[in-house]
Amino acid sequence: MELVKVGKQTFYIKNATNIGIYKIDDENVYLIDSGNDKDAGKKILKIIETEHWQIKGIINTHSNADHIGGNKVIQDKSGCVILANGIEQAFVQFPILEPAFLYGALPFKDLKNKFLLAKESKALNIENNLPEGLEYFSLKGHYLDMIGIKTSDDVYFLADSLFSEETINKYHLFFIYDVKEYLNTLDYLETLQGKVYIPSHVEATSNIIDLINLNRNKIKEIADKIYRMCAISCTFEDILKQVFDEYNLVMNANQYVLIGSSIKAYLTYLNDENKISYEFKDNKMFWKQVS
Repeated sequence: MELVKVGKQTFYIKNATNIGIYKIDDENVYLIDSGNDKDAGKKILKIIETEHWQIKGIINTHSNADHIGGNKVIQDKSGCVILANGIEQAFVQFPILEPAFLYGALPFKDLKNKFLLAKESKALNIENNLPEGLEYFSLKGHYLDMIGIKTSDDVYFLADSLFSEETINKYHLFFIYDVKEYLNTLDYLETLQGKVYIPSHVEATSNIIDLINLNRNKIKEIADKIYRMCAISCTFEDILKQVFDEYNLVMNANQYVLIGSSIKAYLTYLNDENKISYEFKDNKMFWKQVS
């Protein structure tokens, strides 16, 4: 982990999941997300201690385990408040909701891992609780009620609204809850005018236009691919296998629920756009193009 200053009051810790830091005065800071597990939380605490700061709060952009994994250890150590938006607040407080939501029932034991299941922490709704100098804005699409944070230094923390070129070229698919809202968020990101942009899994940058286009094009590519698959009536499992095969991906329990949920999001999007429909035959659900 490396501490980087990007504004008078704004810093971030370079990590697998970037951690934002905003100084509200000479001694006290707010974190933006907390890393993927207790070890990340402990490393964050060590950096904060080295700088002689005190953590007053954590703002969770959303409730995926890799963004709230350090919450508990940091809250237990510092007594800080944790802020989250909308439904994300419930998922932060009851993190079993993430694997249950992805799987659609009580998750089996192999889904109860640190990548999908964080430790419980106490959270407040972000509304009217942000300190002066910080603003939040909606970034729906990737997750339920995800937000971004703007600091007084014109630094934008963009959560998981953008994925890196390396991630897209290697994995092609990334988790999406709502395809239409994700595309709307990409349109919104084009209107921002900031000095520095910090997506959670991308290096800080002063220009996000190319990254926006890269993400948008990949979404459209996958949507078109799934639409073409539905030229022949096929089940969700058929589509999931075809997508993994075409992109040379390897299935495991985590990927099954994460990418499986994303494929369902694309099916919803295509259905809402009246491009595909479904029917039940022999007690199976089949998707097909609208004729």
